Amino acid sequence: MGKSITHKIIERHLVSGEMIPGREVGLRIDQTLTQDATGTMAWLQFEAINIGKVRTDLSVSYVDHNTLQMGFRNPDDHRYLRTVAAKSGAVFSPAGTGICHQLHLENFAKPGATLIGSDSHTPTAGGIGSMAMGAGGLSVALAMAGEAYFIPMPKVVKVNLTGQLTGWAQGKDVILHLLGLLTVKGGVGKVFEYAGPGVASLSVPDRATITNMGAELGATTSIFPADERTRDFLEKMGRGQDFVELMADDDAEYDEVVDIDLSTLEPLVAQPHMPDRVCPVRELAGKKIDQCAIGSCTNSSYSDLKNTAQILAGKKTPPETDLLISPGSKQVMKMLAREGLIEPLLDAGARVLECTCGPCIGMGGSPVSAGVSVRTFNRNFEGRSGTQDGQIYLASAQTAARLALDGEFTDPVTWGDAPERIELPADVPSIRDLFVFPPADAGDVAILRGPNIVALEDFAELPDTIEAKVLLKVGDNITTDHILPAGAEITALRSNIPAISQYIFSRVDKEFVARITEAGTGVILGGENYGQGSSREHAALGPRHLGVKAVIVKSLARIHRANLVNFGILPLLLVNPADYDRLEQGTALTIPASAMTPGGTVDIVADSGESIAVTNDLTKKELEIIQAGGLLNAVRKNQS
Repeated sequence: MGKSITHKIIERHLVSGEMIPGREVGLRIDQTLTQDATGTMAWLQFEAINIGKVRTDLSVSYVDHNTLQMGFRNPDDHRYLRTVAAKSGAVFSPAGTGICHQLHLENFAKPGATLIGSDSHTPTAGGIGSMAMGAGGLSVALAMAGEAYFIPMPKVVKVNLTGQLTGWAQGKDVILHLLGLLTVKGGVGKVFEYAGPGVASLSVPDRATITNMGAELGATTSIFPADERTRDFLEKMGRGQDFVELMADDDAEYDEVVDIDLSTLEPLVAQPHMPDRVCPVRELAGKKIDQCAIGSCTNSSYSDLKNTAQILAGKKTPPETDLLISPGSKQVMKMLAREGLIEPLLDAGARVLECTCGPCIGMGGSPVSAGVSVRTFNRNFEGRSGTQDGQIYLASAQTAARLALDGEFTDPVTWGDAPERIELPADVPSIRDLFVFPPADAGDVAILRGPNIVALEDFAELPDTIEAKVLLKVGDNITTDHILPAGAEITALRSNIPAISQYIFSRVDKEFVARITEAGTGVILGGENYGQGSSREHAALGPRHLGVKAVIVKSLARIHRANLVNFGILPLLLVNPADYDRLEQGTALTIPASAMTPGGTVDIVADSGESIAVTNDLTKKELEIIQAGGLLNAVRKNQS
């Protein structure tokens, strides 16, 4: 039997386990990336492991999220990240250089390499054939220390592409179509591997957009072949030596197959407040638009922004519609400036922002109250924009630019000729000199910490019996933004767990923190797909600090589940989902934690005397980690 790209990469990096779907496999990791919102804690955890130098082929610390330097907190974090990277042998990317995923794609990602990053959109690098996965910061810290990364062996889904995109349809519309087809839960436990004759028609930026938003499917990762398109991209980036051809065997077998005829796609949009609420743009014709925002790690490439400039050239946006543009990197900015493409953006009325994540994570650029904002981003969760009642729609850069001119949703048949499909110029300017590479001798480097940087606390082992109340009951598709909101005020506290924990569930239930602080311990009850979205481990760390001992849900998102395990919170699954309705906020529970076995079922007892059956999908090693009080405790125990 032939092999898929996914199987080839996993086989080459397999440290332990069997490549049977659902079985745990340990993978050797070639590269890691961190960003400042999650990276400060990841680097504190790396220091706690106490091995000195990173043991990967490459580790890069990017600053792209918390670049609003309001007060000392963010600048102090950036200084810490710069100095700890120099001391530890990692590359540092200063604030303003660009967005981590765009920069990594341009400068460091390699076909066939394994990459994990403390950001859920790390799969962007799958656009050039890297097996790139989002992970919690502690998992990344351990990979930097040379430890394997453990995941359940995923199923591999072949996305068979035929035809080619026509008219105004873009790569963004491919992934929006797939989200509409499969939902935000449709990729859990799966890798989406793109194949078929349609692949050759997609540029690397289009591919990266698709793999980036594969995270919204809940997928382990997404990946494209490394073909002649990939070779051309890497050569133009001055990295031709990094190219290796990587293709699936002709007779490769897959667990599932999804067929997409690219020629049938039209401009699509995801409606509030989920990326899978997809419909054609034409169906919303007449709806007024208050804001358009173009950029983020999903759609901030040279090709996206050159198209944007071409669409806007000689025109003006209406005064009622704000337009924000965030280039993905200084390399993109240099190419636009060289071709005279910044002036058309400015003349059209756009605000050109710094090369950062910015509005995507509510870091400025929020829409007006109840405002309709069309964004080229990857998530439209409620409140993520910084405006709690903002109505956020997701679309391609080309669609957003065209709608910005109209100030309302319009039918694409009225838009005229579609913009040309952009190829990279032959002489792409390099910005590699802007990265700070580690010194050969770091002996004199001092790691500098500000007063907001608080070391990770030691957590107690799991008790034999958990006696706690359900202190919060939530529904389906609770995201990490629900658990711990983003935005300038809160994100500045990512290196201070006691401080940031005060915001846990603050936009869901303002009384939750006070309630659990008074109780000292508690349990969270949730529905389907609990913890979807960002990889932010703070959504597990914060609850653990407050005293959450277990979450009881119908189903869990992959990365959040791993983060719960990493910090010693017991993830329990209702055997009978209907039992969710039998439990209420305030119900006191007795959970026989010591009776837990990997994959086993136990009965928890409510104060009414009712028994509720719960199970788990934990491996023996994961259960031991939870019993130890978390992964750091388990690592230290093994080292002693």
